[in-house]
Amino acid sequence: MNDQRARDGQRRRGQPEPVGLPTTDGAVSVRLYDAGEQVHPEGVSGLNGVLPYLDQHPEHMALVAYTDPGQRQIRELGAALGLHPLLVEDLLKGHQRPKLERYEDTLFMVVEPTFYLDDIEDVDVAEVHVLKRENMIVMLVRPTPHGMVWAGPTLDYRPQFLSLGTEALLYGILDSVVDTAFPVVRGVQTDLGQIERQVFSGDTAAPERIYRLGRETMDLQQAVAPMSDIVEALRAGFDRHEVAHELRAHLGDVADHTRRVGLQIDQVRELLTQILTVNATLTDQRRNDNMKTVSSWGAILLFPTLIGSIYGMNFEAMPELHWRYGYPMALGLMVVSAVVLYIVFKRRDWL
Repeated sequence: MNDQRARDGQRRRGQPEPVGLPTTDGAVSVRLYDAGEQVHPEGVSGLNGVLPYLDQHPEHMALVAYTDPGQRQIRELGAALGLHPLLVEDLLKGHQRPKLERYEDTLFMVVEPTFYLDDIEDVDVAEVHVLKRENMIVMLVRPTPHGMVWAGPTLDYRPQFLSLGTEALLYGILDSVVDTAFPVVRGVQTDLGQIERQVFSGDTAAPERIYRLGRETMDLQQAVAPMSDIVEALRAGFDRHEVAHELRAHLGDVADHTRRVGLQIDQVRELLTQILTVNATLTDQRRNDNMKTVSSWGAILLFPTLIGSIYGMNFEAMPELHWRYGYPMALGLMVVSAVVLYIVFKRRDWL
């Protein structure tokens, strides 16, 4: 999953057309707000209808979401909003890591909602580009490698909170993205319990499953960990942008959710390490037990084999070779030696 993400900062002019974006247009949804109340004015759809609506009143606000946008839509968006060329290039390229940047009057944020596909035990990571202007937020939602599409933020806040501006929408998006990680962690924890039972039952498939789950947990951590940096970067601009105290408290709640899910991920990774260690210990123990069993049976068979070999050499002058009871004596020695050794090893729990 990580090899599908290009490294940030590789911005070179004159590059060929991006190959990861669809050439067809994606779906567009619009949420309009007036003083924090969601409204549904007639005839307003798409970006061309949203911009005139926003110009009508300073308390008008919009959230525009593009699902799997095409190249043409991104270029039209950049032209309509007057986006910085480097920002448009980032939008076209995609495959960005979670981050927060500012381009003139536009805040650019990349976040990664997560999904857990329990049937294949895979953490699926989506990519969402968020553009924030004074009275407008645009989201570009890209599907995951397995085709999962993030439904977007719920934003079920009271109108008084949403009337505080686009920061309320932005923080709501952050909160919704962080919350997607909690069911993923629960799914991983459920599989972790199943792996524990596999390890103690001696299932040979357990190590591969442990390594695979560890890799997916790392993908989850790489999607969630940068959220702390994004939150801290937003906090750093509180005074400069005169963010309302209620919004500051809400972002603090988002930071708390981020810390909680981060701690849960750390606990899962620690448990995976412990289970891997326990599995290695149990494997060595089973190997030692098998060696004890094999060695015990080898020793039990050694004495009968030795006696049979000695009396099978057919020398003329051998003691008891022509003795009447020589044959029963040899068989008796074989049986007695085998039984004695069996009892000894059995008492030592080697058999």
